[in-house]
Amino acid sequence: MSEKKTFYITTPIYYPSDNLHIGHAYTTVAADAMARFKKLTGYDVRFLTGSDEHGQKIERSARERGQTPKEYVDKIVAGFQHLWRMLDISNDDFIRTTEDRHKRVVQRIFQKLYDQGDIYKAGYEGWYCTPCETFWTEGRLEEGNCPDCGRPVEFMEEESYFFKMSKYADRMLKHIEDNPDFIQPVSRRNEMVSFIKSGLEDLCVSRTTFDWGIPVPFDPKHVIYVWVDALTNYISALGYGEENDDLYQKYWPADVHLVGKDIVRFHTIIWPIMLMAAGLPLPKQVVGHGWLLLESGKMSKSKGNVVDPLVLIDKYGVDAIRYYLLREMPYGADAYYSEEALVHRINQDLANDFGNLFNRTCAMVNKYFKGRLEAPSLPEGPDEELIELARSTPETVEELMNRREIANAVAAIIRLAGRANKYLEETAPWALAKDPEKQDRLNTVLYNVAEALRFATVMASPFMPGLPGRVWPLLGIEDRPELHTWESLQWGKLPGGTVLKRGEPLFPRIDPATLGEA
Repeated sequence: MSEKKTFYITTPIYYPSDNLHIGHAYTTVAADAMARFKKLTGYDVRFLTGSDEHGQKIERSARERGQTPKEYVDKIVAGFQHLWRMLDISNDDFIRTTEDRHKRVVQRIFQKLYDQGDIYKAGYEGWYCTPCETFWTEGRLEEGNCPDCGRPVEFMEEESYFFKMSKYADRMLKHIEDNPDFIQPVSRRNEMVSFIKSGLEDLCVSRTTFDWGIPVPFDPKHVIYVWVDALTNYISALGYGEENDDLYQKYWPADVHLVGKDIVRFHTIIWPIMLMAAGLPLPKQVVGHGWLLLESGKMSKSKGNVVDPLVLIDKYGVDAIRYYLLREMPYGADAYYSEEALVHRINQDLANDFGNLFNRTCAMVNKYFKGRLEAPSLPEGPDEELIELARSTPETVEELMNRREIANAVAAIIRLAGRANKYLEETAPWALAKDPEKQDRLNTVLYNVAEALRFATVMASPFMPGLPGRVWPLLGIEDRPELHTWESLQWGKLPGGTVLKRGEPLFPRIDPATLGEA
């Protein structure tokens, strides 16, 4: 048996300045869906998320609360981990930048870059944005403010170490040109190419004005600044440079770094140049997704205009929230969040197209055949179109997932459920039931819908991992794991003699009048 192909996917590591909001949840749910999909289709998957815990902002916030930085981050990071459990996230590891396994790797890389002359000491003066933890030259400011977040910057002077990013600019450009899939979508790639061509400055990689960070190994009054520290997590979590580096050897380079569009630059310029300088392979792809916006604009922990995913999970259920996030975000573009849109999506796609189809089918099989479906007769009339769509949808979904077009992949699955609903209208099983000579045809129609539902449930499992556990017992195949796999998506595998049960609605309709109620 040949060894499985590997797939390594990462989220950004989140900054514990406050609890996470629905926008962060999107990134992690999307990465989880990709990881689960690859696992379903036969890959050996490694999925990493974590927390980025150092820096001036954390040190200041902890001091304001009378806590040590570690006490402050421990509580918030526990909240991150709780949220991921509630969202059914299947990460294999959670890396914290305060862990020793991470610190060792960061210091090792910093030392290597210094030893080979790629890091040097100099005086620094420039404009600094504390919320973004980024230095800016005068020319990059917009109306005197940070070009990323629009907030005021402060002028700082200090002795720092610098990384010779400018030395690698041409090589980085060539890599982007030679590997068109490296930065996706194309709009982000074009932005990064323009940024590099406008001139790369050397990067400040140490600070002395605060001490909450990893010390520079040969100059401990400096702490290693955020980008070298945070970005290294993707290999420190694999044990790069450690005595046991099996995970690094097996999974690096990463197949996908999934990040929000605001941090694409750090992942497609700073991180790959650091790896180039260290003589390490570059990640295969960085995908920069859009933002989940409110009508009032971008969600921001510091502005306080955030939507708490835990409240929504409690109200609507985890599968419905995951479905909404994945279906609503178009590839590469922004999406707008509102509770009205969430309820509309749940009612339209999940309650009507999927849940109602399932409930009707189980009810009719029980009413007409006491729950028992036999093997179907030869297809006729509208059967062919439904069967052909069911057969072709797995390939469509796989192609879309390989292009990271998650919303379109989810839409293709729901399209199959919608087609099965239309098929019921076309074949009118309630009319067939009135004719004793059409019992065989009635059985075939209901079999076809049940099989289409099995296909849809298998394909939907990476996106709504709680769904199969509710569907399989009602579909009568709870104890038939071989029918839950990607390989089982060959039409007609649902065995004759299967007994379907009636149950509670999978996705009850939500009354829009209840919006806003706790």
